[in-house]
Amino acid sequence: MNEHRKSDSSVVPVKPPNNAGLSAAEEAEGRGLAKGNPRQQNALRTQSRQGAHSALERVRLAAARDRRMRFTTLLHHIYDLETLRAAYLSLKRDAAAGVDGETWRHYGERLEENLPNLADRLKRGAYRAKPVRRVYIAKTDGRQRPLGVTTLEDKIVQRATVEVLNAIYETDFLGFSYGFRPGRSQHNALDALYVGLLTKKVNWVLDLDIRGFFDSIDHEWLKKFVEHRIADRRVVRLIQKWLNAGVLEDGKRMRVEEGTPQGSSISPLLANIYLHYAFDLWVRAWCRKQPRGEVTVVRYADDIVLGFQYRSQAERFWKELSERLQKFRLELHPDKTRLLEFGRFAAETRRRRGQGKPETFDFLGFTHICGRKRNDGRFTVLRQTMRKRLQAKLSEVKAELKRRMHAPIPEQGKWLSAVVGGHFRYYAVPMNGPALRLFRFHVGWLWYRALSRRSQNSRLNWDRMSRLIACWLPVTRIHHPYPLHRLGVIT
Repeated sequence: MNEHRKSDSSVVPVKPPNNAGLSAAEEAEGRGLAKGNPRQQNALRTQSRQGAHSALERVRLAAARDRRMRFTTLLHHIYDLETLRAAYLSLKRDAAAGVDGETWRHYGERLEENLPNLADRLKRGAYRAKPVRRVYIAKTDGRQRPLGVTTLEDKIVQRATVEVLNAIYETDFLGFSYGFRPGRSQHNALDALYVGLLTKKVNWVLDLDIRGFFDSIDHEWLKKFVEHRIADRRVVRLIQKWLNAGVLEDGKRMRVEEGTPQGSSISPLLANIYLHYAFDLWVRAWCRKQPRGEVTVVRYADDIVLGFQYRSQAERFWKELSERLQKFRLELHPDKTRLLEFGRFAAETRRRRGQGKPETFDFLGFTHICGRKRNDGRFTVLRQTMRKRLQAKLSEVKAELKRRMHAPIPEQGKWLSAVVGGHFRYYAVPMNGPALRLFRFHVGWLWYRALSRRSQNSRLNWDRMSRLIACWLPVTRIHHPYPLHRLGVIT
């Protein structure tokens, strides 16, 4: 970088890796910013914020110009006061406190003192990451999922770090990667999968599941992957501090040798970096070497679905991917990873063989089914709310209604309106109307049972209950357009 541009991050070019244990496919690949991705991600708040934003834009442009460039001075972007303030304001106000008990509101009472102090500790290298408080939440299959509750200052610094690193890695990440990226959502991934299954020559679907991915990330490999782009040792040490901070569970601090805590702000980005080098670049190179047959890939974090034209092609990929992931201490789940016949010809070919209907698969909360359009009988992909997700949500509503049983009816109605509306905003995709109506009906029935039990003397009649449901529960309607329409507009 030129001398007169000290606000930019200094960079040094690097040679392709020699025999360092990384294949040529793991080099930083050349690709422009994905179409439809917003080039500006953070909102401008002050004049100084404009300056910080411009500095990150120059970082992004430098990263896009040279995919082999390594950035040597990035920390000053992280401890910038406006970057830290924006990170603080982006945090959830009512989030659980970490091991230090610090809350968002209490920290904000002396924000103008706390942020400069934090920036100074980052600048001097005196910042210390605190252990993550581990909690467990119930999964739909009855198991417990571990989540990490990070301290407030760690959240602030991690958010600031993610903003800075996104300026670099958003120029590197491939188009079929959608998880936890600015300007991309779960519905973008669902749209891409739908369009791929509908427009590509897909006859087989490989539904991948990486066993305990977030808990299996190898720290040494992650460090190597980060250093492909980040040559600022202070930033690398900052990431290592979070990885080595350990976990506090039942009052005991445990050191973690591998994995990143789910729930931290930095964890999704580190996971994307890990899979970018371990999976994405390799998949792209593998597809380019195929002499025949189309392949479609969609990845949302560690949820991955691939479509293949030929079964032999899918089986070979499955075998080679298993060997590939072992190198990076990852493993495909033997029970959850499966190959199934799926596509426009699946129903007919299975009927000729005397087999049943094509199998279904789940992705991001939806069960994907081979179907036909009512008007012309052409092949389509039906997406229905996963039964487990539907039942789990109704169980949550039932438990919460029991807790709120004696609350005023308007208060209950307002809460239920938010619950049903939020469910519709995610699951209201074309052709999923029956599952939406079923959910609304069951919520209304659970509300009726809760209100009926409030008093033994008076019984609530269904006519009045119907008026309450019509008044408070949102009407079933489709919120999302057909993927072919929305994806066409975005790209």
